[in-house]
Amino acid sequence: MYEKKNHRGKPEREVIGLIPAGGQGSRIGVLPCSKEIYPIGFDQSIETRPKAISQYLLEKMHLAGVNKAYIVLREGKWDIPSYLRDGKTADMNLAYLIMDAPFGVPYTIDQAFAFVQEATIAFGFPDIFFKPHDVFVKLLKRLTDHDCDAVLGLFPADRPYKVDMVDIDHRGLIKNIVIKPRQTSLQFTWGVAVWSPVFTRFMHACVKEQEPSAAQKPELFMGEVVRLAIAEGLHVEAVHVSEEPFLDIGTPDDLFRTVQRLVAVSQHKRR
Repeated sequence: MYEKKNHRGKPEREVIGLIPAGGQGSRIGVLPCSKEIYPIGFDQSIETRPKAISQYLLEKMHLAGVNKAYIVLREGKWDIPSYLRDGKTADMNLAYLIMDAPFGVPYTIDQAFAFVQEATIAFGFPDIFFKPHDVFVKLLKRLTDHDCDAVLGLFPADRPYKVDMVDIDHRGLIKNIVIKPRQTSLQFTWGVAVWSPVFTRFMHACVKEQEPSAAQKPELFMGEVVRLAIAEGLHVEAVHVSEEPFLDIGTPDDLFRTVQRLVAVSQHKRR
């Protein structure tokens, strides 16, 4: 299926952000806008201006030197480019692509393959809130220092049955990923990632191989692609990037928890 190509010794590559925004948002119910631009908290520079949840992700990417990102949309979610526009508010250059195959996040972001296949990728979900700010700085350093094909950022998992649980060894190598287990002794999930062109090409080959029968199969998760990559011999590591679970605003309960946390943070800063 796939032949790994050596990327060692090549000049430093451009880092491009890759953000999936193709979900239907069916879990959260009726919102006045796409969940990726739902206002969560306020802009620090102008406290009366609401801040969209996806802006937190863009800020963290920019802090790591990422100045360009592709956002892959589902048709009809035109309020996202209308709100984020060309990215000036995040001091980034944003471009938008339209999702083609609705079979899972790997298919969504593979829509950008022609534009990013030679770049290092910084990947994140635009509907989660997480700390600290330098997450992508840490991940990119690990990717370079350990010459990895991909590096996942780990967070404590307070509800394992909703996420990909990651099993790692003492060196940070990923041994396995268990997707949404009902019961598990594993403690950490992943929420952000960076990867090299080696992983980009692997994922592209993977989705193209599975696409003919994808409509008859369950949704393909990113964790499954990572698991397949490890089985094919790619070098995938994980780094603990936060002591707090990330918050996903995908359900009403999680949205409420996210707002509560940001209100608490805002009140603490004003003291």
